[in-house]
Amino acid sequence: MEENKVMFKVTFDNIPVEVEPGTTILQAARKIGGDIVPPAMCYYAPLKGTGGKCRACLVRVAQGSAKDPRPMPKLVASCITPVQDGMVVENTVNTEVLEARKGIVEFLLINHPLDCPVCDQAGECDLQNFAFDHGSAKTRYEEERRTFDRIDIGPYVQLHMTRCILCFRCVYTADQITNRRVHGVLNRGDASEISTYIEKAIDNDFSGNIIDVCPVGALTDKTYRFRQRVWFSKPVDAHRDCDKCGGKVVLWYKGNEVIRVTGRKNVFGEVEQFICNTCRFEKKATSDWVIEGPRVIEKWSVISQNHYEKGTVKPEFSLKIADAYKKIAEPTTSSDK
Repeated sequence: MEENKVMFKVTFDNIPVEVEPGTTILQAARKIGGDIVPPAMCYYAPLKGTGGKCRACLVRVAQGSAKDPRPMPKLVASCITPVQDGMVVENTVNTEVLEARKGIVEFLLINHPLDCPVCDQAGECDLQNFAFDHGSAKTRYEEERRTFDRIDIGPYVQLHMTRCILCFRCVYTADQITNRRVHGVLNRGDASEISTYIEKAIDNDFSGNIIDVCPVGALTDKTYRFRQRVWFSKPVDAHRDCDKCGGKVVLWYKGNEVIRVTGRKNVFGEVEQFICNTCRFEKKATSDWVIEGPRVIEKWSVISQNHYEKGTVKPEFSLKIADAYKKIAEPTTSSDK
């Protein structure tokens, strides 16, 4: 059956790739990988229905298909546009696309504050990376920016709506991995905001995942806020037996102390497996975990600066690092913390 499977041939930035019918242009680009993959600020593969809101992934379809070679009249959002057999797509090789992307960055930054020096998301912020790759060093915006008061939506999460770009990722997360959603988008136009109904607390077992999916610093971990810059932390892969989730996480160390626990993300910054609040907020001792070894960080990331990497150190040295973290474990368990 696999031999007779129909595949579509697509050319993306002069690179041919074969994908299954129903694949989007963005997913086809991700099969190739590298710098040609369009940025995505609202699309999130693990969440159904995301995409088509931020327009960061705009591309030009120079040829619609082999049967109809006419180009599409306008730039299209690659995250929601399915491929056709014989389609030709231009991204980094097209100046119109790059100019449009600069405009998208400018729009996203209209109300976004210059909080990078004090924001906990700095160093792993999708908007930072997007602005660095496609933004301008100057701003033309002279009007007053919109501002909101910070609110706590539960014991562990703080919402700083002033930084929000309305990607809706957190809303989709709550819809799809929790029993009930108590937050969403209120109001319309430039008054739209992510909020809870009468500031009701988000208290379900998987509410912490809205922190991981947020591409900016709008939703932050209250137990980690202002503890340490991410590039000074040491990320380590670890796991534990958990009856709520898979228990596979990344531990972020400050010296011998675990200051943050997050889900593991792939090369596109998307969580591989959602984790529960118990693993994220309550298990902050090394003795709670089985240490696997250093986390593999992309070389271009600021987090990797002056850090070890699995791909660049000898296997025996990687094991020594893992053993060192295992020795940090306290003699008594801390399950009651």
